[in-house]
Amino acid sequence: MKQLIIAFLLALPAVAQAQCNYKNEAFQSGEFLSYNLYYNWKFVWVKAGTASMSVVQSTYKGKEAYRGSLITRGSSQADNFFVLRDTLLCYSSLDMVPLYFRKGAREGKRYNVDEVFYSYPNGKVQTRQYRQRTDGTYTWQTNIHETCVYDMMNIFLRARSFNPEGWKRGNEIKFPIVDGRSKINAKMVYRGKSVVKGDNGKRYRCLELSYIETEDGETKEIARFFVSDDSNHVPVRIDMNLKFGSAKAFVVGMKGLKNAVASEVK
Repeated sequence: MKQLIIAFLLALPAVAQAQCNYKNEAFQSGEFLSYNLYYNWKFVWVKAGTASMSVVQSTYKGKEAYRGSLITRGSSQADNFFVLRDTLLCYSSLDMVPLYFRKGAREGKRYNVDEVFYSYPNGKVQTRQYRQRTDGTYTWQTNIHETCVYDMMNIFLRARSFNPEGWKRGNEIKFPIVDGRSKINAKMVYRGKSVVKGDNGKRYRCLELSYIETEDGETKEIARFFVSDDSNHVPVRIDMNLKFGSAKAFVVGMKGLKNAVASEVK
């Protein structure tokens, strides 16, 4: 799951990556996905903004890396009810080892910034975690982990290369998630297959996956992903449980995909 050990002296970092790396088979540099956002406002679904995801090959601290981003923007009309401005950014090595994460989230009157800086000293995983709150106060903490940990963006990029062949309903993949202040237990649960229509007018055969977090003994489904049942595993639809209610995102455009779109239903 993540980079793990740095074996002996200079060999240690190589061992860490060897144990935490993962082969990317789902995306390539230059991929761009766009979405329409809908909010549930007083039991009515209204179109309320846009979202986009992109991946490019870049550098991080002088080494080649993937840079992934997710941007959500509520419309001016939706701002009258609830302001949503989220920007997520991550860097991972070319073999999917997490390097950095940032989330700037404006939700209503609240604005928080989370950052996670990863390093791998002495065969362990170290995270430097930063949280800035709406009032400007902030905290730093450093944590050492015996196993690989992830943030919500890095695990998403990695999960797109999971091979679902042989999965049965209820199959679970567990992993720890960190943000600017904490570490929690999370998992993906496979719910089966369904056909989903995107806002591009096309229908896709999809894998249905629940993203679930457990914190302070409470388990909650944060999102449900409907990803294309092909080698790209593009999110065609995303159902999100937010603090103010619920939202959905439907794909509008797909550019720069690595593989053929074999999941389209004619």
